[in-house]
Amino acid sequence: MSCHSSTTWLPRSRRAPGEGRLHLCELLSSTPAGARFLDSGLLIVSELVTNALVHGTPPGHLIHLALDLSLSPSLARLRIEVHDARRDREPVLRALTLDGEAGRGLYLVKSLSARTGCSPREHTGKIVWSELTA
Repeated sequence: MSCHSSTTWLPRSRRAPGEGRLHLCELLSSTPAGARFLDSGLLIVSELVTNALVHGTPPGHLIHLALDLSLSPSLARLRIEVHDARRDREPVLRALTLDGEAGRGLYLVKSLSARTGCSPREHTGKIVWSELTA
């Protein structure tokens, strides 16, 4: 089994989702097998980082992105984790309406992922994660 992992701190700014996507591209390009996760991974990083930026990261804090690509003959898995500073605000799936302009991101993440979840971070905040398998 081979593993490729990478972490980075992202700014609390509109640049964060793009920087997160770039970081994912760098990791996935390190192995030919990474290409199978590119499209779904880019969307999930965008959604989770954007949610952390808008809902989970107060001024003066950063967003932490952790990526783990595990490859074995029987299973390939990409785990995306986004750490933010707000433990009191877990992601919530809202009821959707036809004319609503927001709230669809977590539904997309859930539909593309094999597993998703949220857990408390050791000292402060939470980790919102998604796993893709192939």
